[in-house]
This record gives sequence, C-alpha cells and structure tokens, in this order.
Amino acid sequence: MRYLYTGLFYLLTPFIFIRLLWRGFKAPAYLQRWNERLGFYTSTSVPGVIWFHAVSVGEAESVFQLVRMVQLTHPKDRVLITTTTPTGSARVKAVMADSVEHVYLPYDIPGPLARFTRHFQPKIAVIMETEIWPNLFFQCGKQDIPLLIINARISEKSERGYSKLPKFISSVLANVNIIAAQTKIDQKRFVKIGAIEDRVTTVGNMKFDLDIPAAVSNQGRQLKAELFDGRQVWIIASTHKDEEEPFLEIYKKIKKHFPNLLLLIVPRHPERFVEVKNLCEKNQLRVALRSQQHLCSLQTDVYLADTMGELKMLYAASDVAFVGGSLAPIGGHNVLEPAVLGVPVMFGPYMSNFKEIEQGLLSSEAAVKCKDVAEIEEKISELLVNEQMRGEMTKQAKDFVQKNRGTIEKIYGLIEDSLGSI
Repeated sequence: MRYLYTGLFYLLTPFIFIRLLWRGFKAPAYLQRWNERLGFYTSTSVPGVIWFHAVSVGEAESVFQLVRMVQLTHPKDRVLITTTTPTGSARVKAVMADSVEHVYLPYDIPGPLARFTRHFQPKIAVIMETEIWPNLFFQCGKQDIPLLIINARISEKSERGYSKLPKFISSVLANVNIIAAQTKIDQKRFVKIGAIEDRVTTVGNMKFDLDIPAAVSNQGRQLKAELFDGRQVWIIASTHKDEEEPFLEIYKKIKKHFPNLLLLIVPRHPERFVEVKNLCEKNQLRVALRSQQHLCSLQTDVYLADTMGELKMLYAASDVAFVGGSLAPIGGHNVLEPAVLGVPVMFGPYMSNFKEIEQGLLSSEAAVKCKDVAEIEEKISELLVNEQMRGEMTKQAKDFVQKNRGTIEKIYGLIEDSLGSI
C-alpha cells in the first residue's frame, strides 16, 4: 500500500509545483526555497538536532514556548523547526530568529526525506497536531528516531477516512512512540484508526498555555489610544475568502447606531490583502492600511491589517473580537488569544477544529456563537452597548483558560523522557 501511495505522490509532484507557482503570483514567497521541499540544502547543519514540525502559523505559535523550555535544558543541542507554509516560516524566523534552524519540511516521498534525515540527523521528531505522513513516519522508524505526535487531534471526518485503510494506517502509526492527544475523544479516535493503545495518552491542549508578554498588551492599548483615538474597535481576525463581505454589510447597517465604531480586519493570508482592500472600497468604505502607516481619522471605516505577526497586539487594541475561519466552513481558528487578552470573543457556526474549546467557552458563558449573519448583527450590537456583559464574558474566559493550563509541562516531560532514553 505504501508503494502505491508513494507512486501516486511522485505522479502528483509536478502538479504540486504548478500549484506553488500559481500561488506565487499572489504570494511570491511560494516561489522561493523549492530546493528545501525536495530535501536539498545549501547550508551546513549540526547533526543530531531536536526536531519540531509545525505546519503553519497556528501550530508554530503553540510550539514556541515548548521549544524554549527544551533549549534551556539542552543548551548544547541545536533545535530545528520545520513548517510547510511561508506564513509559518516567517513566524518562526520572527520569533525564534537564529536560536533555531529552520527549513521547509520536504514532501512525503522517500528521496527528499532521506536527504532531510541524512542532513540533519534528528535525534527526536516532535510533530504537531494532525500531521500523519506515511513515508516520514516509516523513515523515522527505519532510522530509530523517536517520534512523538503532540497536541494531537483527529476530526470525525479524518477518522472515517483513515478507518477505510486500517492495515496501512496501523503500520504507519506503529512507528510513533507517543501520541499526546488533546482530548479523550482524540485518544479514542487514534486507537480506533490503529494506534497502539498504550502509546496514546490525553494531556490537554497546548493552546491554553498561551503566554502573551505584557509589552504586547501595552502596545495594543497604546495603538487604540493614539491611532484609533479611543474609538470602539471591532476586530474581525484571521478571515478567509467570502468571510469579509458579510461584516462590511453589517458594519454599514449598524454604523448609524455606533458612529464611533471602527472595523479592524486581519485577513489570514497575505496574498489576500489587496483583494480585501478592493472589497472594502467596492463597498464605499474608507480604508486605512497598517503597512502604509495611514492615519486613522474619524472618517475611517476600516483599518486593514495588511501585515504579519501583529494579531495579538491588534486584539489588545480592540473592544470585541470575531475570530474568522468560523463563518465559512474552515473549522475555526484560535479563540483563546483574544480571551487571554481580555477581549470578548465571537465566532460562527464552523468550529470543528476547536470543538472542546468552543463547548467550554459557551458552557462558561465566556463567548458568543452566532449561527448566521443576522445573529452576528444582533450580538455585536448587544455587546457594543453592554459594557457589563463584555466584562463578565472576559472574566469567565480568563477563568476558563486558567483552569486548563499545564499541558506544555506534561508534553515537555514526555520529550525529556524520550531524550533520556536515547
């Protein structure tokens, strides 16, 4: 089965590069560093790295604190962080700088993976969340590289898909030493698709251990006071295609009741910045761009954050947050960041990637879920006028986060045990 999978991957590789080329027209970073995706490197590396893989921005943000803990106890070891997206890559470089090595993870075909492991010679592989790559896992097993999947989760849809190939998936997961699942449901699903039962444990979600420096909060408050002139700010964060326009319509409707309201939009992907700007202007809304350091006057309707790496600071500059990827069927994004910063949280009906967090926030009355555009309009109007409601929501959210902290310490212990047994 693995040979069939590998053969199909080889056949699809040209089309994958065509897709990179197509995406590169909007985001030039996709045109760069193709050699890394095939396991070719121009720089030398210290062999025996401690290797973490975080597919994109969200996973990278979650793993940084864990990486720092490992660096403190293993100062002589070099840490490697791989990603697969340019946005994830940019975040690793911005936060970790030269304290780690960084490359793209090669495609899941034997040749590039063999070159990757030969070049870096990882002493341990730590994979974030949902990444199950058959050839990568077999390569780790073949070379006796301890393999951990941390903050592991698996959706009901993925479980159904994997369950159609039970023998193959079982043989893939046999190469995994530890699966540290987010929830009991995730633990059961991994076992059901073929993971060895005594290698799967539930430790919680690393996203609860989010540590936001006070400087970030202070910068956000300063931005609100100086650039936004103290206006009420509604941030629509991590938006995807087709998510912005409904908020522009809502904004135009409620602006007459909230003339002081500023709409702050943070698209998820940089290649969409121009598209979102044009959409705002098409709706006859006045736009200020963060990248151009445009002044935000009282006549400004939309402040477009066409920059990367500033989301937490922009949350801190806001009064209410709607977290995107949840109005379109994407599965949602991290709603704990605004919660930790004391910003009331709203989200839409599509939260499959954060089901347990969604349920916990709602049961604690710490967030607002909106089933459609009409409910978003109703709830944002209610939140903007009701300061007491906003205060109660943020208190409940902070309490909810605090009760669920401690996962990173548990995962750090698992990594230390694995390193100690090498």
